[in-house]
Amino acid sequence: MSGRGRAVNLRSVIVPGVLSLALLGGCGGFDPRQPGALEQYGPEEIFQRGEYDLERGREDDAAYYFGEIERLYPYSEWAKRGLIMQAFAYHRDGDYANARASAQRFIDFYPSDGDAAYAQYLLALSYYDQIDEIGRDQGLTTNALQELRKVIERYPDSDYARSATLKFDLAFDHLAAKEMEVGRYYLKRDHFSAAINRFRVVVEDFQTTSHTPEALHRLVESYLSLGLTDEAQTAGAILGHNYQSTQWYEDSHALLTGQGLEPASIGDNWLSAIYRQMIRGAWL
Repeated sequence: MSGRGRAVNLRSVIVPGVLSLALLGGCGGFDPRQPGALEQYGPEEIFQRGEYDLERGREDDAAYYFGEIERLYPYSEWAKRGLIMQAFAYHRDGDYANARASAQRFIDFYPSDGDAAYAQYLLALSYYDQIDEIGRDQGLTTNALQELRKVIERYPDSDYARSATLKFDLAFDHLAAKEMEVGRYYLKRDHFSAAINRFRVVVEDFQTTSHTPEALHRLVESYLSLGLTDEAQTAGAILGHNYQSTQWYEDSHALLTGQGLEPASIGDNWLSAIYRQMIRGAWL
């Protein structure tokens, strides 16, 4: 099959031959988790029961049924379908660890299958959907970026590449926001060197994000506070070259001119190197 991913069919079609298993769930005497309870049923019947529960919001039960297909009928086509659906069910249930495990198992077992792109996308989402507050540890964001990049690079023609690219950009911006938050924390406490280190990371490693203009302005603030006017003026020059219409540039310009300075690339420092690269069109 080609690398183009195909969307997994999540609609339930209960046919007469499998209706009995779907209805058994409503009977008090039937417990599918009892040893041997499902061995009399075929893989299609168990699969349809999983879809039946999935449509009714019973994701954990659905994941169990899909997993039983793999156990009872390993290496079958239904086992493969059940595995990707199990990953989906776990993810929808918010059980991200098990969603990752099922998705990774699908990728390991069926790397060339048409649904491998979807499995990789689900794996990435299992990290991405846990990114919430900027102040929390960003390990999940880093993991999401790594897995989203795999979707983009391995399956560029799949249905999920564009969505993965959009989410990658948002997660990347999220990491930059974390650096800015820590940098502002240090700046407010007059720990200027520590603040500069954080803002420098944004300018050098996250220059395509929305946080770069503020990072340059905060560098102007920090360097002026330390009396390092060459660096402050150069940061202001970069800010003026790329973001002259922003409030951040206006604020930096006011700070510099208030001390008799102007935005200009001066001296030989890391910002001067960035400025020279920018003039040659090799930066941003």
